[in-house]
Amino acid sequence: MRTNGTPIGRSGSLSDHDLGEKDHRACVLPQLVGLMPASVMFKKSKKPGKTFPVRVTTMDAELHFDLPWKSTGQELFDLVCRTIGLRETWYFGLQYQDSKQYEAWLKMDKKVLSQDIPRGAYPVSLMFLAQYYPEDVSEELVQEITQHLFFLQVKQAILNMDIYCPPEASVLLASYAVQAKYGDYDEATYQPGLLASEDLLPKRVIDQYQMTPTMWEDRIKVWYADHRGMTRDEAEMEYLKIAQDLDMCGVNYFPIENKKRTELWLGVTALGIYIYDKENKLAPKISFPWSEIRNISFNDKKFTIKPVDKTAPSLPFFSQNLRMNQLILELCIGNHSRFMRRRKPDSMEVQQMKAQAKEEKLRRQMERSKLAREKDLREELERQKSELERRLYQYQEEARLANEALRRSEETAELLAEKSRVAEEEAALLTQKAAEAEAEVKRIKIRAIKTEEERMVMERKVRDAELLAARCMEESERRATEAARLHDDLQRAKDAEKQAKDRLLDVLRNSYSSNPSLSLSPHPQSSPTLNMNGSMELEGTSLRLSEDSSTHYDLIADGDMEQLSLEIEKERVEYLEKSQHLQAQLRDLKSEIDLLKVEDRRTLLDQLHEEQVLNGENKYSTLRKTTLQVAFRIGLCTRADGSTVAVADARARLRPIDASSGTYRTTRLTSLLKLYHLERIRDAEQLACDESVS
Repeated sequence: MRTNGTPIGRSGSLSDHDLGEKDHRACVLPQLVGLMPASVMFKKSKKPGKTFPVRVTTMDAELHFDLPWKSTGQELFDLVCRTIGLRETWYFGLQYQDSKQYEAWLKMDKKVLSQDIPRGAYPVSLMFLAQYYPEDVSEELVQEITQHLFFLQVKQAILNMDIYCPPEASVLLASYAVQAKYGDYDEATYQPGLLASEDLLPKRVIDQYQMTPTMWEDRIKVWYADHRGMTRDEAEMEYLKIAQDLDMCGVNYFPIENKKRTELWLGVTALGIYIYDKENKLAPKISFPWSEIRNISFNDKKFTIKPVDKTAPSLPFFSQNLRMNQLILELCIGNHSRFMRRRKPDSMEVQQMKAQAKEEKLRRQMERSKLAREKDLREELERQKSELERRLYQYQEEARLANEALRRSEETAELLAEKSRVAEEEAALLTQKAAEAEAEVKRIKIRAIKTEEERMVMERKVRDAELLAARCMEESERRATEAARLHDDLQRAKDAEKQAKDRLLDVLRNSYSSNPSLSLSPHPQSSPTLNMNGSMELEGTSLRLSEDSSTHYDLIADGDMEQLSLEIEKERVEYLEKSQHLQAQLRDLKSEIDLLKVEDRRTLLDQLHEEQVLNGENKYSTLRKTTLQVAFRIGLCTRADGSTVAVADARARLRPIDASSGTYRTTRLTSLLKLYHLERIRDAEQLACDESVS
């Protein structure tokens, strides 16, 4: 029988030679030509009405075409791939439901309408889905559109519970899905209840715990905030890396029976064929890696697997119908051909695709790193601007306080001068009164010689006048002394005022000379002036920043490429620490939500998964344990060796490079202005004290 393009009848087989052949779709990589109408892709029929409508539904779009009647499946498949810009076509196929409502894949070498598509149902409905899965998504998926389509299909399978996912892993996968859809978490714009309305967790996980949607949202949000800086394609790739380690991911299950009519499950994967119990789809009982299979064949409902070891017995089983055997054989052929091709050097076109994808990824990482540096620089400049504005306001406020202190000092000096003038006038008036008193004494003495009585009276008056004159002289001397003291105080106040003005000018000159970026901008009505006596009057001073005071940064350092290379190597070392941290967080989340778990709602898959975790088994350790020579208790044959291929999970992700922050020197203007302000306050208090004493 022919395996490429030949219809499979009621019997068929897959030999060693057939297993070595390449899939015909894998040999042709259609070039990306963009969206193109079907009338351009195919020759128009000479007769009108020789086309039929086709509706192809992908995971995120719906495409409509009008195809000629004789169009083959390969022509339709190439048209869809070119329309969506897909070059990694060997993973995908077109799925439909045949006339008996069984799922089938469109054969590429046959005409579309000649296959078992329901007649009269127009437009013809097809699903563009991933038919084959890679062994390692991080190594094999090159294009972003390929990663996106796999992400959407795996996510839908997990939410539909076609793939079993533990609760703690479901929360982590949901956080990556949110990062891929909404971008970075922003606490300022995040609205509570946003994630609760999204379909992020399987219904089985939600029903299994007594937790409200808000509680689930809080736990998803914690992981979501940790993914800051991750792009959409990076988040989708992280989602696929975690999902590919799930036991049921990438396995196509088919119900079968053994010779004793015991119901089993047959699983076809990228690594081989596995046999499962009817109640346990997680841990296979027998595994057949592709390297250990010599021949696969079927006859009607009977399907036979022959190991490489010719001494080992064959494994027969029975499916429900012939169509299922045909589908199983088709999947086996495709998976085996891809298994063999992965172990050979990549073709030139695949190498070119990987090189282009690597260059594009590096370019985007450099752009993101540049944007991150620009963002950090912009934030640093904003902080510096705010700091300079604050300092400018502080300097202006200190200058205003200094001007007010100077004004109060001038007012105090004027008040002291007025008091000194009044004291001098009072002293002159008392001196005049004393002179008048002396003249009056002389006149009294002249009149006292007339009579004794007049003399006695005059003597008494003279004594009184002398006492009055003495008191007036004492008062006059006291007033004169006080006037002299006030005059000295006035002189000292004028000297202090002059010194204060000189100090203020020195402070402003020193601040300008120590920090050229700050300049004194006097207002027309507030410029400092010098009078004829040598004293200076300053009504107001304002400060402004020099327009030339700017900071220059190099946005791209000379060693960006070397720095990126070093970070790539460093990321490999950091991955182990990241993986350990991720496992610790998963264990903490599991222990936290286990308190709210409803035991009555546990499914059989939950119990099986917990038993595997307690036994320390996972997807790959289970496959390594099972061998062909293990006797199956329900009558199945065994084989000699069941080794599986462990795939390394290589992860590398660049991180944005932090920009260096600039520093600015501070000046002494603030401290000098504060010192001057304190001296002016002490002078004003001393003058007020002297005034109160006087």
